Amino acid sequence: MKTVVLIDDDASFRKLMGKWLTVAGWNVLEAGDGEDGIQLALAHQPAAVICDLLMARCNGFQVCRSIREQGANIQQPRIIVTSGSGYATDQQSAMEVGADEYLIKPFKGDDLIRILERQSARQISIAAAPVPPHKAPASLPADQPPRLKFWGVRGSIPTPGPSTVQYGGNTSCVEVRADGEIIILDAGSGIRRLGLALAKEFKDQPVELTLLITHTHWDHIQGFPFFVPAYNPQNKLRILGYEGARKGLYSTLTHQMESPYFPVSLQHVPANIDVTELKEFEFHVGKVRVQATFVNHPGVCAGYRLFTSAGSIAYLPDNEPFQRMRSHPGGQQTSDRLEALNYASDQDQKIIEFLKDADVLIIDSQYDDAEYQSHVGWGHGCVEDVVALALFAKVKQLFLFHHDPDHDDNQISK
Repeated sequence: MKTVVLIDDDASFRKLMGKWLTVAGWNVLEAGDGEDGIQLALAHQPAAVICDLLMARCNGFQVCRSIREQGANIQQPRIIVTSGSGYATDQQSAMEVGADEYLIKPFKGDDLIRILERQSARQISIAAAPVPPHKAPASLPADQPPRLKFWGVRGSIPTPGPSTVQYGGNTSCVEVRADGEIIILDAGSGIRRLGLALAKEFKDQPVELTLLITHTHWDHIQGFPFFVPAYNPQNKLRILGYEGARKGLYSTLTHQMESPYFPVSLQHVPANIDVTELKEFEFHVGKVRVQATFVNHPGVCAGYRLFTSAGSIAYLPDNEPFQRMRSHPGGQQTSDRLEALNYASDQDQKIIEFLKDADVLIIDSQYDDAEYQSHVGWGHGCVEDVVALALFAKVKQLFLFHHDPDHDDNQISK
């Protein structure tokens, strides 16, 4: 007679399952929590373990891990996790830590017995979503004028509240519409409201979007999991950016949506998403030519310049001018100060050349001069340097961006 360990803190349901299993010819050992269940499994080495997911003292994930970690020390049982939760992430997490099956409560005795006796490999019971009929993607009207809209202008962390209503408290996100393309610059918390607006505008019409990520610090990607168009299987979303210092772009976006941080993994987001790590500094988004450059900010951080039929837009949301940083006593120092300053001047000149004659410049201006003195080397600029940079580059229109979370509307307006 085969033995099964039945672990569930719901005594009545555990008793009901015990009856089903006994009638089916199983020797049933019961436990009211995960810790006792693990001890029974180690002592009796059953053919199967049936374990509830959410229990006090020791949950089902821990039970699966503990048993699988025994490896060759015990005969590995078939593990069936049961739960009232049908969330795909819970099912996937259970399988990843060692479950063979996942059964959603309530279920019938026949279902349980059939799964116990099945000899096939691990299975996860997620119903396939119906595939909607294909529609041609929406296209922007040919005569629609180019548009630049700010959905998030704050740096570091969202700062909602009455003191930030004029300029907004959402983190970095800018929408550019030009030459038939919708291009999104960064996916800070502002992208949530952009997504709602796009869903309202295009309704059930598919849409193709391009998202350019400058870098993967939280304030530039934290809004992506809440971007509504990503959950429409008819939409196409291309995400472009450069590989980070420790992980690739896809890996970083994936990890922030893994359990236990978020209930829907990137793999389960239904839109047609293509994540591409850029290798070159020049590429095209449709008819829009894009140039990129690396800027002075911790990690791998890019700035972009979009060349549209209506003019060029430069976007450098995080950048600390080299000369100010290297000339400050608290900045990054080298043994040869003159050489360091010459190098800093050359690096800033490269940025000026990158920005030269831009029609629009959106650039990091997180600090004022006094604040910068205690934030040297943090990777952000101050207003005075940004204005000088724009003047040297002969930029036509300057937008101060990436405002410090401690700056209210009155301070920004000054």
